[in-house]
Amino acid sequence: MRDDVVIIGGGLAGSEAAWQAAERGAKVTLYEMRPKKETAAHKTSNLAEIVCSNSLGSADPMSAPGILKEEMRLLNSLVIRAAELARVPAGSALAVDRDIFAQEITRTLESHPNIKIIREEIQEIPRDALCIVATGPLTSENLSKALASLTSKKNLAFFDAISPIIDAESIDMDTVFQASRYDKGGADYLNCPMDEEAYTAFYDALMAAEKVEAKDFEKVPYFEGCIPIEVMAERGKQTLTFGPMKPVGLTDPRTGKRPHAVLQLRAENQHGSCYNMVGFQTKLKYPEQQRVFRMIPGLEKAEFLRLGSIHRNTFVNSPEILRNTLQVKMRGTTFLAGCIIGVEGYVESAASGGLAGINAARALADLPLITPPLGTAHGALINYITTSDAKHFQPMNTNFGLFPPLPTKVRNKEQKRRMIHQRAIDEFKAWKTQFALS
Repeated sequence: MRDDVVIIGGGLAGSEAAWQAAERGAKVTLYEMRPKKETAAHKTSNLAEIVCSNSLGSADPMSAPGILKEEMRLLNSLVIRAAELARVPAGSALAVDRDIFAQEITRTLESHPNIKIIREEIQEIPRDALCIVATGPLTSENLSKALASLTSKKNLAFFDAISPIIDAESIDMDTVFQASRYDKGGADYLNCPMDEEAYTAFYDALMAAEKVEAKDFEKVPYFEGCIPIEVMAERGKQTLTFGPMKPVGLTDPRTGKRPHAVLQLRAENQHGSCYNMVGFQTKLKYPEQQRVFRMIPGLEKAEFLRLGSIHRNTFVNSPEILRNTLQVKMRGTTFLAGCIIGVEGYVESAASGGLAGINAARALADLPLITPPLGTAHGALINYITTSDAKHFQPMNTNFGLFPPLPTKVRNKEQKRRMIHQRAIDEFKAWKTQFALS
């Protein structure tokens, strides 16, 4: 008799998916290619091995990542339980002893009566089984080819080229102006105008800023679509003014003149609560990004909901190919979860794996597949992943910019976050009760 659910990938997403499906009665076979086939980053054969930072982000319940963790606790998340067992002092962050963390998850899954773990590489996506692909940023070449075949090659990327995202309320609207180049498409962008003096100061600071060194497996030539802004700037002082900061076709209504340079901000969601710095993918260190980018007129007090990065990652264009149940549109028996769907962060990956595991188990039981409410951290993240503009899709972490606006405007930031938190937890508990999720 074939297995009920096949899961490919034993990282955080795959491990949480296996746990959630198995806890709901599904028989699960979890495939992990390590140690038979190693990756360039992993050091052990443990499941859910953390290879970069040992921090799982903020544990503050009034933060967006904290809300996501609280929702996961309501689903008896294995990843959150193991993280709390392996916790090490890290202020308000949830940081772990990575060995204890991975060992606890490995032990728990290996001893689960509904889970079988097979250590070998899967090169094709099974057609005759419910399958969850959760292979992470270092998806093998063979499986990447299988994904490209399933989703069409144009929907598969191998590098994150991420620009920072800014809280709309922190942008100085008295400085920026709304317009599209040559007035084409309406006033769709916020434009941060720079005179020559401001641009020179920004350029000098950008060139002097500290950068993140690429890992060995990431040291490949950049392609034009994801060149870091600082690398582009190295080609010459005015290069940016002919690229992402070109002022052509834009007139500042306050001066009636074309600025020397312009940074354009594009709305990241339908709510207009957060904006993307267009073309500003970067490998600057996080503190440097905040320091340098706040030199741009209009962004002096910018609150960054996500900072920029470029790193090796395999992910699909989820708005094109995923349903909000995490099923592949082209094949409803296949689910995707983790970094491969365009979520950023350990906890976000695990959360998506949990939802995929729940839905796979529900599919087996002929129950309707479900998606958490939009007001929850889970729901807001999945909504971003599956409904964003596919032409500009970039991976995303959990942040307050993803949540729908409150019914009434609240200016006090702490009060606003408390209200978003309470709404999220209330909606998540009601959703859990509605669908009898243990």
